[in-house]
Amino acid sequence: MNTEPEYDVVIIGGGLAGLSLSIQLNDAGYKVIVLEKEHYPRHKVCGEYISMESKPFLERLGIPITLMKLPIINMLQVSDIKGRVLNANLPQGGFGMSRHKLDATLATIAERKGIKLLNNSKADDAQFEDGIFRVKAGRNLFTAKVVCGAWGRRSNLDTKLHRSFIKEQKKTLNNYVGVKYHVRYPWPEHLIALHNFKNGYCGISRVEDDKCCLCYLTTAANLQVSGNDIKRMENKILMQNPYLKEIFSHLTILYEHPLTISRISFQKKEQVQDHIIMLGDAAGMISPLCGNGMSMAFHSSLMAFDSINDFLQQKINRVQMEIAYSKRWNQQFSRRLSMGRFLQSRFGKEQGISFFLKFMKALPFLQKPLIRATAGEAF
Repeated sequence: MNTEPEYDVVIIGGGLAGLSLSIQLNDAGYKVIVLEKEHYPRHKVCGEYISMESKPFLERLGIPITLMKLPIINMLQVSDIKGRVLNANLPQGGFGMSRHKLDATLATIAERKGIKLLNNSKADDAQFEDGIFRVKAGRNLFTAKVVCGAWGRRSNLDTKLHRSFIKEQKKTLNNYVGVKYHVRYPWPEHLIALHNFKNGYCGISRVEDDKCCLCYLTTAANLQVSGNDIKRMENKILMQNPYLKEIFSHLTILYEHPLTISRISFQKKEQVQDHIIMLGDAAGMISPLCGNGMSMAFHSSLMAFDSINDFLQQKINRVQMEIAYSKRWNQQFSRRLSMGRFLQSRFGKEQGISFFLKFMKALPFLQKPLIRATAGEAF
């Protein structure tokens, strides 16, 4: 076993939350290491819409969003299973940027700053004893004062930590499948759409380089009744919606194979587990139809930094750090997550989504506050 020198913070997971936290900690003078099980650049199953609330934060990290001329998105389109449609303004709006580009950009910034970023390094265990963490990753052992879990929706460590959402039986909110493509399709730059189909919905919006991100979420049951064949499921189920039939009939797929992820859960999660500070999807995942998961990952890294910084400066003790972070996280995100679970339970249901669209059309003044309820203020 190769034992590394002690770090102030070990971050498990080099996605949006983990990388942005590492940059903030490094800028504050702390010794930090990021363990990432994959490598950069990489694609991930993600809707790739970033709400404008994140723009000031990303520019402070060093990403020149304004200069990158990314697609600016300010309109939302929602259709039900039969193709009846609602169009609405996005009060705050957002921009499109692929995870392939965004994660690699953050990783480049981190490495330029001298942050130790270990690719292809999967954390196997994290134990806390006598105020120190010991993190095992292959043959390496890392010690640190603080460990942060930024490993995304699901990890082997979730099982080792006996997290409550892992123990849940398969049911409505914890057994989804996600599928993503990058495609060429003449899609309007300003528009993001959510097209419903039986037991699921499909989003499409523009990202950089004249590409579109097409990503859909559905139940595992939909895939099973299609013989676990994604193409068959798309032809028989998704394309029952006329908007999706038009899109799938004329797009050009840029991947050799679709990206997929299973066992997606929207169940409540703990923000601190066995003294590990959780960030991003590891702390709680909002329904993709709300379009703010990426911004929540960034914002959680900012909140985690504030609490960890106070702890490392000995302004507060470990328990106070954990309580402060959990409290602030819930104040910022619990209402959004509740709204996301509410909407998730209705989308993809023929009667539920049709009633929802009729309701929104009949009472258009409710559209703006409902959309705002899934987003936050700029940070």
